Amino acid sequence: MTKIFKSPMTVDVKDDFVVFIIGMRINKLWKINKWLPIVRAMPKMLEELYANPKLGFIHHESWLGRTSIMLQYWKSFDHLEAYAQSRDGNHLPAWADFNRKIGHSGDVGIWHETYRIENANYESIYNNMPRFALGMVGEHIPVKEKLLTARGRLETGK
Repeated sequence: MTKIFKSPMTVDVKDDFVVFIIGMRINKLWKINKWLPIVRAMPKMLEELYANPKLGFIHHESWLGRTSIMLQYWKSFDHLEAYAQSRDGNHLPAWADFNRKIGHSGDVGIWHETYRIENANYESIYNNMPRFALGMVGEHIPVKEKLLTARGRLETGK
């Protein structure tokens, strides 16, 4: 069973990192032949990323629905960009397949956002939670004193 931390916890990530949020929206539910290949492409990429730590991928969380969202953590933007552009990986063929089969049809939407987190310019808190999201990336530490508020966590770099 997953351990639940009953007291407030925060995270200390020593190095800069990248948060990458990627998602898909099924605009035409009945066109399963359009969106199912996209759904099936992501697990192949995740398997590849977890099997090759040198690619710079750290961790992910995901939520599925008509609009699906995946939260990813990377060591750097350079790692993320290199993976996205690599001719040896699973991403480029999946991207080419999307453009060939869906393009601008409106059947399936995709999106992403990228955030560079530098100089410990982040804060987090988890209460009654297992290690989750950023908590899987850095050192999981109890919230004490200055860490009790979001401002305190930002100002101390936690």
